[in-house]
Amino acid sequence: MLTGNNDRLDSHQSGTVSFSDTLATLFDPTTIRHFEAFGVGPGWRCWEVAGGSAVVSWLARKVGVTGKVVVTDADASWASVPSRPPVERRVHEVGAQEPPGEGFDLVHARVALLHVPDRERALRSMAKALRPGGRLLVEDADLTLQPLICPDEYGPEQQLANRLRHGVRRVLAGQGADLAQGRRLPRLLRETGLHRVEADAYFPVTAPACAALEVATIRQVRADLVAEGLASDQDIDQHLSNIACGAMDLAAAPMISAWGRKS
Repeated sequence: MLTGNNDRLDSHQSGTVSFSDTLATLFDPTTIRHFEAFGVGPGWRCWEVAGGSAVVSWLARKVGVTGKVVVTDADASWASVPSRPPVERRVHEVGAQEPPGEGFDLVHARVALLHVPDRERALRSMAKALRPGGRLLVEDADLTLQPLICPDEYGPEQQLANRLRHGVRRVLAGQGADLAQGRRLPRLLRETGLHRVEADAYFPVTAPACAALEVATIRQVRADLVAEGLASDQDIDQHLSNIACGAMDLAAAPMISAWGRKS
C-alpha cells in the first residue's frame, strides 16, 4: 500500500498516479469524521504534519479567520507552495526539530512517520505542542496486521499480487519502515503522557482508489523488487496488466487512527 524512499514517504507523486489523491479518497472521510467528533471550529489552532490538501482546506474552513493551520513538511520545495491565512506552511522535520509552535488545539499526522528515524521523539514533539486539553490524532497503516493485497486469494492473479505485496513489505522493512506502526499507536500515545487514548481502524477491501494506490506503489518500488530478486519485470508487468483488467479485489492495509488528550 505505502512506499517511500530511504528518507521519507513520497506522498506527492509517483509516475502518473498521485499518492496524495488516492490516500485522500480512501482515508479523508475517516480523518474528517474524527475532526468533527473533536469539535474543530472557529479559532482553533491546528498543526497538520505533512497533510494532504483536502484535509488542510477542511481545517482552514473550520477554523476561519480567527484560527490558524500550520502545515509542515521536510520537503523544502513543497513548502514553497503558495498559502494564505489561516494556513501557514513551514519546512520542518518532525522527528528532528522542536515543534513549530505550542498551544495547539489539534495536532494531526497521517502516514507521516513511516520513514522518520526517531518516531517516538516525533510523537513526543507533537504531544508537547498541544495546549492542555488539546488533542493529538495520529493515523498510520499496519502492513503486517493484514498482509495481503488480495484477501480472497482464489486464483493465480491474486497469488501473484500477494507475492508482490510480500516483496513490497521486504523493501520497506529494508528501508527502515516500521510496518507494524499502526498497532503500536495507542501505547505510544499513552507513553507520551496523553490521556483518554482511543483508537479505531478503517480497512478498505476493494475500491478504485485501492487499485490506483497499488499501481503507484508497484511503480515506485519496481526497481527495488527486481534488484533484490523479489520479482521479475515479467511478474510486475503481468500484475499491472491484471489490475488494469478491473476484475481484482485489491485491499489497502488497515489504517489505524489513535487519539488522546493532553491533561
